[in-house]
Amino acid sequence: MDSSEYNNSPRKYYLLGLFFLLGLGAVSIYLYPKLWKANLSKELPQSYLHIPTNSTFSDLVEILERDAGLKDKESFSWWAKKCRLEVRAGRFQLTPQMSNWGLINVLSKGKQAPVRLVLNSKRTKQDIASFVSKHLEADSTSLMEMFSDSTFLERYDLTPANVVTVIVPNTYEFFWNTNSVEFLERMIKENQRFWNAKRLAEAKALNLSPTEVYILASIVAKESNKTEEQDRIAGVYLNRLNTDGWKLEADPTVVFAWQDFTIRRILNSHCEIDSPYNTYRYAGLPPGPICIPPIATIDKTLNAEKHDYMFFCAKADRSGYHAFAKTIEAHNLNARKYRKTLRGN
Repeated sequence: MDSSEYNNSPRKYYLLGLFFLLGLGAVSIYLYPKLWKANLSKELPQSYLHIPTNSTFSDLVEILERDAGLKDKESFSWWAKKCRLEVRAGRFQLTPQMSNWGLINVLSKGKQAPVRLVLNSKRTKQDIASFVSKHLEADSTSLMEMFSDSTFLERYDLTPANVVTVIVPNTYEFFWNTNSVEFLERMIKENQRFWNAKRLAEAKALNLSPTEVYILASIVAKESNKTEEQDRIAGVYLNRLNTDGWKLEADPTVVFAWQDFTIRRILNSHCEIDSPYNTYRYAGLPPGPICIPPIATIDKTLNAEKHDYMFFCAKADRSGYHAFAKTIEAHNLNARKYRKTLRGN
């Protein structure tokens, strides 16, 4: 047999095949354990991985090292690229000692762990922006810029003063990578759901728009946390609004005008501030709400009690409830009783 016959023999192919299989086996022995072996620490630095919008693959690896305790970035990078992992922004739940395969599986599906956001009781746009930015990707600067951009807000029939009225207090689920505009548009949709036919009819019966009801409810909420008397307080303010020559004269609006929420008693000097929120100085409702009022308070305002009361002040028994009066004389008597209690007489 000559050499050419030997080179073309099946034996050569068997040997090549054997070497290939041995090589493949060696690679598999090295690589596949790295796919299934734990690659995150036993005690995760964070339970959730936050991947910002427009992150690169290098950013992802850096975030995994920093926030998830990724131990072997080379093996993760190799497998992620082989699996053609696409970097997706969002918030993803991790488990201790997760493998490369587990990580790739979670990240490739893009199945985010939603954020539960409880929106209530905030007083100012700054409070809202600060709170939201702690839980969503939207930062406080972009939120405040949006809240203050009158030209942008016009497309939603909103103003910088009343933009907060779109926020219905509730618990919401958001994807973490929600930006400022997406946040606002979600709030607008929720607001439209809230203002159903029944509530719209109740607002119309008061001759108020939903925005005006919200503003009035925010004042009522800061006047009393006793839900059972809020409809009566709303009735007092509606009586004042509907009486020529009367100003709202609501103490909480003066506190808001000063932006000093440590003020407990309104003095004559406080009422001198030149602000559209000073309802001792300017007639009608202020241009925007002074807090996010509870839903119960909005509904109490929509169903305000019909009566002839024009005044109220804190009860002398310090119960937190209010004494109501129809005349200034009766009101002054109630006020004297309260002041006497404060003096301890």
